[in-house]
Amino acid sequence: MWQRVLADARFFELQLKFDADLALKARAARCADCGGRLDSANYPRKPRGELTKLPDNFDKKFSFCCAGCRHRTTPSSVRFLGRRVYLGGVVVLAIAMQQGLTPVRAQRLRELFGVSRRTLDRWRAWWRDAFVDSDFWKAAKAFFSPPVAEAGLPLSMLERFGADEDSRLAPLLRFLMPISTPAGHVADRRFRGASGTRRGGS
Repeated sequence: MWQRVLADARFFELQLKFDADLALKARAARCADCGGRLDSANYPRKPRGELTKLPDNFDKKFSFCCAGCRHRTTPSSVRFLGRRVYLGGVVVLAIAMQQGLTPVRAQRLRELFGVSRRTLDRWRAWWRDAFVDSDFWKAAKAFFSPPVAEAGLPLSMLERFGADEDSRLAPLLRFLMPISTPAGHVADRRFRGASGTRRGGS
């Protein structure tokens, strides 16, 4: 099953390397506002849901601050899906793996990832409502032919990447990178404001 990916330390090592490469490119491009030098201003994250020991520095979100105008630049990430404390892969797989499952197996998945039922319900609603309504998805869904069944997200989208289960998660997370940046948080904020949910449990 897909949880084998989240139990493979090599998967997270590749994710960290990919994010580090994105950070190097962002730093080399300098500040988008004034062209100034970008200094490292990483901030800590406390990722949850891992099934193996994460690499050193995995809990640092790469970010920069302009030495001139102080504007912050935060590159895209394949490790974190927006501001959620759970790993991006968990936010995808914990919902995808529940679709079509019996209540007993769904409970097993909650125990596997350490995610509460309330949080899972919130993620499911996010995929169904906020994600579908996001500017990112309205543009990106045109790349799929035939169209992805929105009622089946994220499983219906995950199945379009790779030839087998073990190879699908990494390219999907790269596809979702635009919603990992501050600009991609807009749909999250709108959804949270309407639902009254708290950031800490997401």
